[in-house]
Amino acid sequence: PVLFRNDEDTFKILIATDIHLGYLEKDPVRGNDTFVTLNEILDHAQKNEVDFILLGGDLFHENKPSRKTVHSCLESLRKYCMGDRPVQFEILSDQAVNFHYSKFPWVNYQDKNLNISMPIFSIHGNHDDPTGADALCALDILSCAGLLNHFGRSASVEKIDISPILLRKGRTKIALYGLGAIPDERLYRMFVNKQVTMLRPKEDEDSWFNLFVIHQNRSKHGATNYIPEQFLDDFINLVVWGHEHECKIAPSQNEQQRFYVSQPGSSVVTSLSPGEAVKKHIGLLHVEGKKMKMQKIALETVRTFHMEDIVLADHPDLFNPDNPKVTQAIQAFCMEKVELMLDNAERERLGNPRQPEKPLIRLRVDYTGGFEPFSVHRFSQKYVDRVANPKDIIHFFRHREQKEKDDSDLNFGKLVSRPASEGMTLRVEDLVKQYFQTAEKKVQLSLLTERGMGEAVQEFVDKEEKDAIEELVKFQLEKTQRFLKERHTDAEEEKIDEEVRKFRESRKKNTEEEDEEVREAMTRARAHRSEDTVLVAASSDEELMDTGMKGTGDSDDGLPATLSRGSGRARGRARGARGQNSTARGSSRRGRGSTSQETATSSRTYKPVSVPAKNMSVMDGRPSVCP
Repeated sequence: PVLFRNDEDTFKILIATDIHLGYLEKDPVRGNDTFVTLNEILDHAQKNEVDFILLGGDLFHENKPSRKTVHSCLESLRKYCMGDRPVQFEILSDQAVNFHYSKFPWVNYQDKNLNISMPIFSIHGNHDDPTGADALCALDILSCAGLLNHFGRSASVEKIDISPILLRKGRTKIALYGLGAIPDERLYRMFVNKQVTMLRPKEDEDSWFNLFVIHQNRSKHGATNYIPEQFLDDFINLVVWGHEHECKIAPSQNEQQRFYVSQPGSSVVTSLSPGEAVKKHIGLLHVEGKKMKMQKIALETVRTFHMEDIVLADHPDLFNPDNPKVTQAIQAFCMEKVELMLDNAERERLGNPRQPEKPLIRLRVDYTGGFEPFSVHRFSQKYVDRVANPKDIIHFFRHREQKEKDDSDLNFGKLVSRPASEGMTLRVEDLVKQYFQTAEKKVQLSLLTERGMGEAVQEFVDKEEKDAIEELVKFQLEKTQRFLKERHTDAEEEKIDEEVRKFRESRKKNTEEEDEEVREAMTRARAHRSEDTVLVAASSDEELMDTGMKGTGDSDDGLPATLSRGSGRARGRARGARGQNSTARGSSRRGRGSTSQETATSSRTYKPVSVPAKNMSVMDGRPSVCP
């Protein structure tokens, strides 16, 4: 376009989110889908000669990806991101702040030991977020290897300061803000309490194109289980929103805040839901000055997904629940629908030879009204060789009436018509809360709260923190005992029970205090696991020396023990002095190589800028100035 004719002043950025590497990697049909699509994304970036790639989280599907997944990712990044093509933009901000958690606090393409031609900047998502005693994630492995720049990590759970990476190409300047995934309810509360601060440079503040990448719920899943767009500051020009899988990559303007929001969506189908059936795209963003243009690029290697709904009660002329052969008639009708979707998928694939041969097919059948479902297993056997998901083709559900609530924001007609199993994503803590709310009195919680127990179970399931539940029980038991001692409660069972009940109710009302309890318990659990790991590593030193082994992974996910469980950390510490010295030497060389950049950066001055009636104050872009 005419607006972006001058390449010297135009940033070209490839935008993608939610690649979910390793999803269903053991599936014989769909196992390589995510790796093939990643290569297509990187190939598009290389052919368009982009300045850099911006990823919006969930590069990996698992928090602890397998060896195969990590190896395939490293292989692709090395193939496409390394080369002799010079990088045309410079970093103006203090990189020690932007990458403060890294042992190599500078952008990878400026490392003289690496030859990077296409930098990647990425935040973490909720699938690949930092966990464990060292708060590391899979992106940190890629960052340490010099193949990716991981940014947007929050150093504190009490207060978040978002410091931008300041980029300049010719006369165009971009302030790149990033915020990795944080539990939505916690981040919602922090916004409300004005504990989120965006840092902004003073000089020429109106000349910066402000780009913000975030990975949170955008659609409303509960009262506080999402982030309203109104929480974000109005000086932002474009928000790249990760986590939501439906592709809405064309920027849409928020009428209140006046910024634009682009939701790229996922590059792989991870759930058989309507949002995933939308055609998958990535974006090529052109930025010159304050002007931008988003070019949609359709992904050709994504497995096609066709979906349809059937309501049996809407066809009284075809189906009569009193007819003894109605089930056979329903099955024949479903087969016709599936065949029609297969024909459509085949026609779509003929125009794109790169698309996988077997499509994903989903037929949701509402059998409300006295109908009976047929055997899904027997039905699926007919399509084993033609469909990528034969076990999941048919989904039966019943229409359930829901009680009306006085909430004008909800469309209850839509809620009623959607299957309960697919209309929402159930979280572990929600299931725990639901269980105890409906359980018999004898198994009700009397000391712990449902919220705290739910969070602990979530950590146990998602992050494999095996001591999470035990540590939470110990922590809350100790706190209750201290409370009873301070109250000098009589040693009568009825009085003790009453005081415990009052104490529990007071904790339930104070959600911030309860969150603090959970965080403290999780910290204990991680520290406990870290101590166990060191003891195991120390005790196995002699055995490893005898056998000549360097450490074999004992985890199911296939990662070596040094990555997945931290074994061997004691030996690493014994050699720590040498590693630290080399890092220091690398930093000093880095300092000599960055004289011009430091001069340019130090000459910049900043001032705090306040925006009235906002949830975030706007402060300077340097860490030395505190808000």
